Amino acid sequence: MPTRVQQLHYLVLILGAWPCAALSSADDESVALHRMVDQEVAEVGIKNERVIAAMRSTRRAQFVPSDERAKAYFDMALPIGHGQSISPPFVVAYMTEQLDPDPADRVLEIGTGSGYQAAVLSPLVKDVYTIEIEESLGKRAASTLARLGYKNIHTRVGDGYQGWPEAAPFDKIIVTCSPEKVPQPLVDQLREGGRLIVPIGERFQQTLYLFKKENGKLVSHALEHTMFVPMTGAAERQRVVQPDGSHPALHGGSFEQLSADTDTPAGWYYLRHAKVQTDPTAPDGKHVITFTNDVPGRSARALQAIAIDGRAVARLNASLWIRAHEVKAGTTPDQTPGFLISFFGEDRKPLGNPQSLEAAVGSFDWQQLEANIPVPVDARMAIVWIGLMGATGEASFDDVTLAIGSSNPSVLPARRISKPSAPQPSDR
Repeated sequence: MPTRVQQLHYLVLILGAWPCAALSSADDESVALHRMVDQEVAEVGIKNERVIAAMRSTRRAQFVPSDERAKAYFDMALPIGHGQSISPPFVVAYMTEQLDPDPADRVLEIGTGSGYQAAVLSPLVKDVYTIEIEESLGKRAASTLARLGYKNIHTRVGDGYQGWPEAAPFDKIIVTCSPEKVPQPLVDQLREGGRLIVPIGERFQQTLYLFKKENGKLVSHALEHTMFVPMTGAAERQRVVQPDGSHPALHGGSFEQLSADTDTPAGWYYLRHAKVQTDPTAPDGKHVITFTNDVPGRSARALQAIAIDGRAVARLNASLWIRAHEVKAGTTPDQTPGFLISFFGEDRKPLGNPQSLEAAVGSFDWQQLEANIPVPVDARMAIVWIGLMGATGEASFDDVTLAIGSSNPSVLPARRISKPSAPQPSDR
């Protein structure tokens, strides 16, 4: 099972649990694949039996670069080159289930990437038309899909913003990259009564929407907050709100606002085993976020990505309040509750080791953790993760903040309370 550092090194879009070891044989792959589907697909909410069967029959290891195959059956995004990634298995299964695939469907996918999502759709529908803007990725995916014998997947290199007009109309459309708004050509190419699933929003604050076409117009239903790679090409050229890496900040760090469309804390996404609660003892405001877990090593967390430009910001001050009840370390001693931040470059590859604020195990009342964190000069984004980090028990968080830090690492904000004492070895 990966350590705390490994978890953040390979994170690009989502964090989950890591149920299996590196692959060494075909038997290992089969075991790892079924365990992944059992633990990270079926047991966490996917109900459609056809979707579950498609996930079991799709060998994810065939769609990732050779140096990433040992992690193919972890529930995590993996880099596939050119700043792109293969989505985590749960995300693929969730989007597929929401699409409600029918054997007679003709489906358009925008963002082929590795070809994995198209491969999962293949046994569920009549035809899949998939478009990739990055030529080398598109050609590689087409070669992989042909080698593996997928006959009903049609590939194209081009700008997905324009869709595939000569093959329209489509019964379903799935977009695996994020535009600021739905491209009109996709609306036009979706048949009446069809479904479209797409992450919409700013670069690091998006909502996954399911749209249904009724009377020629899209009717929206928000599913959950998320973060996908941006839709490039025409969609990116039309983007109005651009990220400002010179002023990094977290959204919703006091958990006072719930998003009206998803009923989850504003700013945070990919929550697992977490809920916002009213708490009269909250250090800031009236609400806190509480994580609970009774399975060692399982991920109970929330995350948020932010823009940060290491050329403009040299250090960050990180601060949070945490309270714990009967917390025990997970499957490894470093799986304890706290805060992690990892930095990524232009190509979305990790830069150096993640930085962390780690709390003690056991039980304690509200304590504040603080740190002055160096920012790599090549950083262009960062991902923050709070939660139990594989530990069991219950931990609550409040007033989680990031601010541009002083060049003097000894300088911290005026309000300062010492970190809880380190636990004794017997406590772990």
